[in-house]
Amino acid sequence: MASHPSPKRAVENPTIPDRLYFKIGDVARILKVEPYVLRFWESQFPQLKPNKSGTGQRLYRKRDVEIAVEIKRLVYGEGYTLSGARQALGQAKRGEPQAAVVASSQAPSAKVAKKSEKVADLIGRARVELREIAGMLASPVAAPTTQVQMQPLRRRARSSSAENGSRSLFDA
Repeated sequence: MASHPSPKRAVENPTIPDRLYFKIGDVARILKVEPYVLRFWESQFPQLKPNKSGTGQRLYRKRDVEIAVEIKRLVYGEGYTLSGARQALGQAKRGEPQAAVVASSQAPSAKVAKKSEKVADLIGRARVELREIAGMLASPVAAPTTQVQMQPLRRRARSSSAENGSRSLFDA
């Protein structure tokens, strides 16, 4: 898949309450996504690492929620793929300009386009060859002018004593 942005869609910027920690359900309501989406994003984005309580419940800090808002904006609003959004978040974190983010996210799509052109060309050539073969198979075959006569198979003579005119060992 391409990692370049598609046409922009309007994604509202939610207001984040001033709290120290947020449970996953709270973050899901703020972002208007399902909790499983947040859990999936945790596996895809190394920047999104909520703390876990002693019972294993995820506790998002305000910074984690802001990162989740940015991921939602990139994926749903800007149309980035997950790998493109991961790249954009990584570069934005390092302070690179947004133009470099867009340019680098478009590079994989150029490779994909070039590869798909090669595949289309290969398929086209294969189709032409298959049509030629089908044409050869469909045309009537003329009988050869000289036919090879098949000789019946002859049995090889056995070299036995009876054929040589000699006597048997039991004749006395």
